[in-house]
Amino acid sequence: MAELFYPTYEVQLYPLPTADRPSDTIVRKDDEMLPVVDENGLVFGMARRSYVHSGSKLLHPVVHIHILNHMGEFYLQKRAAGKDSYPGYWDSSVGGHVGFGESVAEALLREAQEELRLSRINPVDLGTYVWEDDSARELVYVFGLIHDALPQPNPEEVSEGRFWSPDEIVSNIGKGIFTPDLENEFLSYREKLEALI
Repeated sequence: MAELFYPTYEVQLYPLPTADRPSDTIVRKDDEMLPVVDENGLVFGMARRSYVHSGSKLLHPVVHIHILNHMGEFYLQKRAAGKDSYPGYWDSSVGGHVGFGESVAEALLREAQEELRLSRINPVDLGTYVWEDDSARELVYVFGLIHDALPQPNPEEVSEGRFWSPDEIVSNIGKGIFTPDLENEFLSYREKLEALI
């Protein structure tokens, strides 16, 4: 499984302190600390979630799980209205940030449990890529999972979820229904995902 590499020394806290803005380590409950990484997953810093999503372009890791059933349908989640990015858009089955000090595997299991109440899963590592939009730059760890039962979404995280046929997804790409990174991943990883069935 792809993994992050944490150094044995203390890492830099971002943003760098200035005379006008001294750094502090107080973190609000809703503003978690995230690792700052290079494209190989080497951790060299940490920053608040709000900072990495404020246009700083600091690369930080996220995990995405794409769930397929044995009929080849993709389970998508509709992001809750309270989400800070793409509220109300359909997205990958599971997605979330890797917290500072957390491994990719730990983040996968935590996010699957938090969003869809899934436990005892064994997703398949499909690769990584860098995703960038106006607000953030992410090192995305992509996983696939075959699962036929309908997950039970947590309403605080997910407003609804259902299985979509590949044709239904293709016919809705570019219509403002899906998050841009879901569209990118579906087109880039569809063959690898379908090969898992």
